[in-house]
Amino acid sequence: MKRFHIHTTVADLPKSTAFYSQLFAAEPTRVKAHYAKWLLDDPRVNFAISTRGSRVGVDHLGIQTETEEELSELRARAVAAGMALLDEGETNCCYARSDTYWLQDPQGLAWEGFRTLGDVPMYGAPRSADAVAQADGQGVQGAGAGSAEGSRPAGACCVGGQRAGQDSTQACC
Repeated sequence: MKRFHIHTTVADLPKSTAFYSQLFAAEPTRVKAHYAKWLLDDPRVNFAISTRGSRVGVDHLGIQTETEEELSELRARAVAAGMALLDEGETNCCYARSDTYWLQDPQGLAWEGFRTLGDVPMYGAPRSADAVAQADGQGVQGAGAGSAEGSRPAGACCVGGQRAGQDSTQACC
């Protein structure tokens, strides 16, 4: 079964954590100094907030899958629809090791498709320069939907371990 994912950048993490905990009638499943996440079943959503984005508001949306088959199906739909897609493969982001790809909607909003494979102790584990260069060299599969071939989706949070123009201390996801 799939789970909808929303990641929002907030200005005040404790205040926002208290608000969303009250709204969802649940405490976060993961809390860090600059990050909190709720894995809710009603509604079925992976809702994350952090203070690491470049601006307050919705950072990106996504769909989290439970199986490799579900993720492959979502990738295939995106490619068949002619959407530009950057396939990161296995990567570390948001305290998780995931199989991840990114695309943009027609307005430029970043969408993430991913399957969580395990936990990692860091927000976005560092990647070697070779790994980043290899991810950059993969380019974008498909065509259209707001991103030129070979470029990263604007606003995509963890693409290549950080957003274009952000230093590695501000990498988000």
